Amino acid sequence: MPSWQRKFAGFALLVLGLLGLVLPILQGVLFLALGLFVLRDQYGWARRGMAKLEARWPKQVTQVEALEARLLGWSRRQGEKLRRLLP
Repeated sequence: MPSWQRKFAGFALLVLGLLGLVLPILQGVLFLALGLFVLRDQYGWARRGMAKLEARWPKQVTQVEALEARLLGWSRRQGEKLRRLLP
């Protein structure tokens, strides 16, 4: 499902990545990879970029995907707790 918040975050990370390729104080490749990771479900070009990253670093991509799943589960549990507390 398209989400404007996810798109905004992904494109912001891509912009930071591009700046990081020029500026020595930012890790450009890291921000580019994170931007592709965030946008991978919404754009074909990002999905293809993630496939290239996964071919190069399969263990790290798997770890990031596992971290995302844990964070989503945690946020769902927190939301359920909050709903129980509020009438």
